[in-house]
Amino acid sequence: MEVTDLAAQIRKEQKKGPARRLRKNGFVPAVFYGRSAENMLLAVKNDTLVKIHRNKKDHAFIKLIIDDGEKKIEKLSLIKELQIQPLTGRFYHADFYEIDMKHKLTVDVSLNLVGKPVGVDNGGELQHIKREVKVSCLPADLPDHIDVDVTSLDIGDSIKVKDMKVPEGVTIIDPPDAAVASVAVIKVAKLEEAAVEVTAEEGAVAEGAEATPAAEAAAAAPAEKAEKDKKEKKEK
Repeated sequence: MEVTDLAAQIRKEQKKGPARRLRKNGFVPAVFYGRSAENMLLAVKNDTLVKIHRNKKDHAFIKLIIDDGEKKIEKLSLIKELQIQPLTGRFYHADFYEIDMKHKLTVDVSLNLVGKPVGVDNGGELQHIKREVKVSCLPADLPDHIDVDVTSLDIGDSIKVKDMKVPEGVTIIDPPDAAVASVAVIKVAKLEEAAVEVTAEEGAVAEGAEATPAAEAAAAAPAEKAEKDKKEKKEK
């Protein structure tokens, strides 16, 4: 498994004022906690956390190298939660959860659909119903994601949680009958709507073609009447 080092400093104040000053100076307020660890208030560099978050996969093990002013402590962790400011997009707060290699952990793992269903070639539509599943496993067995082969799905078929193949040592906690992906018939309403639009366009073209002679006749009528009146006046 891949582990990334991240330097952290102990912070003693947790009020809003000190937290704002940390962010202004390029740090992100954070907290470290776990099954057997006491909560520790930390501060980590924003730029370093951005790089880790940008380059990491779904789950990145992070070795926190914590400086308490006297000594350095190493703690293996996962990012449990990362709060982001909606307006600026900057990191606001980070939660690090302690990892014990001998104890199972429970996390959400994303699902990656692989292949093109035969039902799509037959006119169906692939529906990705479940994007992730909750799994339980030892940290060393934690997969970055789980591939789900949908190639054999025809129209009306579906893959459920119980049908998925997972790596050894990994247990899915989600309900076995929960649907993950399916191939459905494209809604008839969409086809009918498209047919109506085409018919309407054809009707408009036909109507325009028929109106052209009538329009020409209407435009020519005043001229013909004027010529007739002029001829009658000469005869008189």
